[in-house]
Amino acid sequence: MDNLDYGIIGNCKSAALVSKYGSIEWCCMPNFDSSAIFAKILDDEIGGSFEIQIDDSYEIKQEYLWETNILSTVFDNGTDSFQLIDFMPRYPREDGTYYAPPDIIRFFRLISGKPKFTLVYDPRLEFGKEQTYNENKGDYIKSYTKKGKYDSLFFYSSFDLNSILNRQEVELTGNAYCLIGYHEKLIEQSLDRSYLKFQRTKVYWMNWSEKTTRYTHYGNEIMRSALVLKALSYKKSGAVLAAATTSLPETIGEERNWDYRFCWIRDASMVIKVMAGLGHIKSARDFLQFIIDIIPDKDEKIQIMYGINGEKELTEHILSHMKGYKGSKPVRTGNAAYIQKQNDIYGILMEVIYQQFLMFETSLENSEQLWTVVRGIVMIVEENWRKPDKGIWELRTEDRHFVFSKLLCWVAMDRAIKIGEVLRMGINDTKWKAVREEIYQDIYENGWNEEKQAYVQYYGSSDLDASTLLMQSYGFIEADDPRFVSTVQATEKELCQDGLMFRYKNKDDFGEPSSSFTICTFWLIDSLYKIGEKDKAKQMFDRLLSYSNHLGLFSEDIDFKTKRLLGNFPQAYSHLALIETAANFSKGIAKENMIFQE
Repeated sequence: MDNLDYGIIGNCKSAALVSKYGSIEWCCMPNFDSSAIFAKILDDEIGGSFEIQIDDSYEIKQEYLWETNILSTVFDNGTDSFQLIDFMPRYPREDGTYYAPPDIIRFFRLISGKPKFTLVYDPRLEFGKEQTYNENKGDYIKSYTKKGKYDSLFFYSSFDLNSILNRQEVELTGNAYCLIGYHEKLIEQSLDRSYLKFQRTKVYWMNWSEKTTRYTHYGNEIMRSALVLKALSYKKSGAVLAAATTSLPETIGEERNWDYRFCWIRDASMVIKVMAGLGHIKSARDFLQFIIDIIPDKDEKIQIMYGINGEKELTEHILSHMKGYKGSKPVRTGNAAYIQKQNDIYGILMEVIYQQFLMFETSLENSEQLWTVVRGIVMIVEENWRKPDKGIWELRTEDRHFVFSKLLCWVAMDRAIKIGEVLRMGINDTKWKAVREEIYQDIYENGWNEEKQAYVQYYGSSDLDASTLLMQSYGFIEADDPRFVSTVQATEKELCQDGLMFRYKNKDDFGEPSSSFTICTFWLIDSLYKIGEKDKAKQMFDRLLSYSNHLGLFSEDIDFKTKRLLGNFPQAYSHLALIETAANFSKGIAKENMIFQE
């Protein structure tokens, strides 16, 4: 498989990736950040998978069932055909709680003839570090480890279990099912039970989609992206993961391979804003509560990222026994970036708190707690805004005075002043406004490069950076300000290649980047649209959408030359930016149509 041609299925507890050929090649259980039970995507020899092997006469077509996270793969050779329906159960019980076990159900629906195929069930627990043993226990196959950390998995099916263990060809004479469960089932499993779970899960997803705000243009793309974001949401805590995978490389054969199965605070304000805009207030509120819950005590440092249950330590480990995606080593679990100092985090956090006051009612107790946090962040910003840091791209080189970090320190002060106005406190108002003005002037004078006619990556640099395109979105500068217009134009000229954007071009700790960071292209498109280059922006947007995989999903990066998807997948940030850009276009087109009709 040359591209990331996978679909994601999930139930807000865990997720799995299913290839366009119907093979499950990535899944961690029981949770998103657990060890993998299938990881062929990271090692085609020892990773493990669950494959449907058919002869070459079959054509395969794959799509999502309408407005759901249920995947349909149809195998058809003209005479024999069947549909494989893959999903992870999720639906409400009568008491209002949700049934969402760490299970994958594969439902086989006979369409015509007598299809024959081989089920290759090959789980490799704990990332395949030690051997996994499979035993027929009569009602199920138990998979388990003997060495290293003990783990186990349970497989139920209406197919003959010995035929599966021996990898013998089976014939589909009617509907059938397979269920992979992290826990042993206490109730006897059956075809009818699996079919009922399918129907209930389908209804759940369709009900969820029905509550999503509809747009006149790009409606399908917005809906699919919204469903991806929901699939990356961890219901227990409200956290939203950056991606479902670890160690899918930004560039084949290089070392930029990170674990993204965590929650970045930087994504928070965008997630909350986008999900609320789509009408999913509860998801926005749940994530907001997650952020509020992990805000530390007054004297404790705020991290840039946390585990999905709010874990603070995300120690990085290298799985040296695995080859890596297309041979791209190392394979990592954990992420050492959690200890990095990034001054932009305070602005993001303040923006989140500001949204809380704007969007949701807050109790007096909650308001007092948040006001304490606001004042604490202001103190930290006052102490730290002049200091260098690692920046938005988490460069592992020396600290620098990054313009984006300074911008977000300005955002922190600006939003703190506005929160004070909402609460009618006016405490330290004059002092805070003075600090805000000081940061503004510092950026205005030191972040600007007269020769480039643009805001640059860091003070004293002549290198451009896609993150400066966000200056208007955060309210630092107006869209028609000559400085912003020229920054957008200069950034496009220097960083855009074949309709795709570099984050930056200057060499970092791993050399010059050779793939495009997907979200940066969305940022450019949005900026071009705002400065009035609407036709150009729309053409770029349509072209970018064509680079998604066959199911409309995006990863973190796109290769400049081949346009193949790279990086962790599917990427929440990419789909957030897609929704925001598509919604802006849709509103703009609707507005133009209204003017035309008048």
